[in-house]
This record gives sequence, structure tokens and C-alpha cells, in this order.
Amino acid sequence: MKFISNSLKAAVGAVALSMSVGAGAVAITTDVITVVDESGSMSGEHAWLGGMITSLDSAFNTVAAGDPVSTQYGLVGFGGAGSHLAGHKHSVGGGDFGTAAQYSAATGSLKLDGSFEDGYSGIHTALNDYTLRPAARTNIILVTDEDRDNLGSNSHTYKSILKNLKAEKALLNAVVNARFRCGDGSSALGITKGGKGFKADGSGGFTPCTGASAISGDGSTIADYVNMALATGGAAWDLNQLRTGGLTADSFTAAFVDVKVQETIRPVPEPATMALLGLGLAGFGLRRKLKS
Repeated sequence: MKFISNSLKAAVGAVALSMSVGAGAVAITTDVITVVDESGSMSGEHAWLGGMITSLDSAFNTVAAGDPVSTQYGLVGFGGAGSHLAGHKHSVGGGDFGTAAQYSAATGSLKLDGSFEDGYSGIHTALNDYTLRPAARTNIILVTDEDRDNLGSNSHTYKSILKNLKAEKALLNAVVNARFRCGDGSSALGITKGGKGFKADGSGGFTPCTGASAISGDGSTIADYVNMALATGGAAWDLNQLRTGGLTADSFTAAFVDVKVQETIRPVPEPATMALLGLGLAGFGLRRKLKS
């Protein structure tokens, strides 16, 4: 499967060019925690996570082009039977966080025996039961095919969880059972705030679209998860597109990895060369032409 998009490869070239003229280094310091539904229908997504994180980690290192990269990955489960019902940690490499390889191995500890899922409980665990590094970009990735089932034993609300996310300056990406549509009427793999969307190009890559929005979702998925992800500056993604498999799944992963890299990188410019960042890099926001 092609996990890194051509647009990301083009962005890598832009990074290398900027560094060759002294525009500054790329700072990548991130704590990535996936919050994963452990109900019986999630086996495919559990298998996807290990490969996706491996590809994301590789993309971080590729974009950094030799500059220091400090990434660590954590795994939270929720919605399993018994003690796995509420949000809880899974050990990664013997601790809360580990490398991408250790994370990939840890996904094997996820359960598939649940049927009642409260994603808010999982997000709360990720934000409050882990020691997050102050200098790191905190990335929370929620993966579930159900809307929220309130456990009733907690006081988590949309307002309280969003406040918690913003207090930690955390980006939420929600891979959920919701459908998105571009302004031209085509299906979107996912969307970001402001109506930007991404659609499969038929070759395992993706192209951007405008006027994108959520058009349907399982139960309260849009209200509880999609809107929250967009409110943090993150993105929301259609899990059904991933489940389609084949080139569409390749496109989904390519777009997801590409967007996560862009959300995470931070430029460290040299004061004397700040002006160079405007030369095609838009403040090092990696202004891209998304092509297959």
C-alpha cells in the first residue's frame, strides 16, 4: 500500500531546498496517542493502526531531513468488556509511550469483545493519565465505528472534553463512521476546518477539494466527534473509505499521513532568513499541490 503521498514527497523536496539556503530546520516533537474502540467490529482498524503509525513516523523523519526528531506513541483502548469498558492504557514498549515499532506490536493487545463505547472516556484518559511533554505537539487520534455511548458514570461532555483538548493544545483527528462530501458532489476521504477536503484520485493518491462538509453519520457521531475534531484544528475522516480497501484505502492512508505531518511540523527559522520562508513555502506551512 502507498502510505506516503506524492504531494508529501514534493513537500520533502521543498524542505530540503529551504534548508540548503539556510531557511531553518524543521522541529518535530510530538506525543501521538491513539484512542481506539475495542468492540468486535474493529479488527480491520486495529490492523491498520500499526502500519499507519509506522508510515507516519517514517514521514516525520523524511520531512526532518536529518534534523532531530522526537516522537513517541501511546495507545488507549475503550469500549471493551469488563475492565476495558472505560478508557484505559495499553503498554507500549513496557511503558506509556514507545517507538513506532513498539506501538505496532502493542496493537496486538487491543480487545475485540465490547459493544458499548464512550470515546469521551478514552480521550479523557489520553489527556489526563499520560505525562505529556510541554514542548511537544499533542496529537490525539480517535478511531471508532460507533457514536458515543455515555457510560453515565462520568461527567464528560462535549464542552468539558473540548476544554481539556484546548488546555493541552491538542489536535484531535477523528476516524469515524461519518460521510463527507466535496463541494462538487464527490465523496471526501476527510475534511478539515474551513471546508477543505481530500478525495481519492483512483491511483492510491488524493487531491484536494473545497466546500467539503459532513453529510451524515452514525447517531451523534458528527455532533460528538466530527465537530470536536474540527474545533481543535484537526481533521475528521470517513472510516468507511478505509474499509473499502484497495486503492481507496491507500488514498485514505496517504491523505491521513500527509495531513498529520502538516499539522505537526514546526519551523525553527534563523532570524536573518525569515524572508526566505515566503518563497513558495507560505511560512513553512508546506503549501502543496496535491497530485497523484
